[in-house]
Amino acid sequence: MSKLPNNHRFLDLSDYGRPVGRVIAKGLENTAVSPLHLTTLFIISGLLGVGCILSGHFWGVVFFLVLKSILDAADGELARIKNTPSYTGRYYDSIADIILNLFILLAIGYITNTGIIWTLLAFCGMQLQGTLYNYYYVILRNRHHGDTTSRVFEKDTPVAMEGEQQRNVDLLFGCYRLLYGGFDQIIYFLDGSASDNGKLPNWLMTAVSIYGLGFQLLLIGLMLVVGWADFIIPFFIFYTVFVFLFIGIRKVL
Repeated sequence: MSKLPNNHRFLDLSDYGRPVGRVIAKGLENTAVSPLHLTTLFIISGLLGVGCILSGHFWGVVFFLVLKSILDAADGELARIKNTPSYTGRYYDSIADIILNLFILLAIGYITNTGIIWTLLAFCGMQLQGTLYNYYYVILRNRHHGDTTSRVFEKDTPVAMEGEQQRNVDLLFGCYRLLYGGFDQIIYFLDGSASDNGKLPNWLMTAVSIYGLGFQLLLIGLMLVVGWADFIIPFFIFYTVFVFLFIGIRKVL
């Protein structure tokens, strides 16, 4: 299953974990394992990746960050296969992502003796990049009747779906807004018109997918393996410049 109908799919460079994630989800279809269980497993995988950064086991970082991306795809696939979409799972997933991203960059800052200000700037850059990618992707999914658990504008608390409790949705949405609200507002300000029939051709979405979390984590792992740990934080700060390039291209279209 896909988040988009077949005729609107694009080459997503960040979604390399989905084929294996789909196999995992299919294998768990008739079990008691839930999407939330898989999200918890990807949190564990991400934390093991952080541990590998701190201990200098950089091939271990690649393994656990790629595994994290696979499990991140699998939880959504399992929700679609079991027909159990939920806002609880959507926000739990996103909250876990942003906290793990912070831990990963703090660990890199620690082993490279990078100042906390630069580390936090790289973290903010990484999140802004991911927010642009997700914003455009969610617009496509809503426009073409794909998966709609994520909303284009995350401003109001959604009504709980069948099988989940409203109080859980309220709590997790509040945490989501606290952690992501600032990044969302920046992207809405820069390109709020994208949702109003703005063109998002496949080639542009493929280009923007370099900002997808899976691709970001893969880059981090590979840069560590080849000995470029000192360049990771400066890279993610500079990498943010392309946010404005992609938005400019989208507006011209």
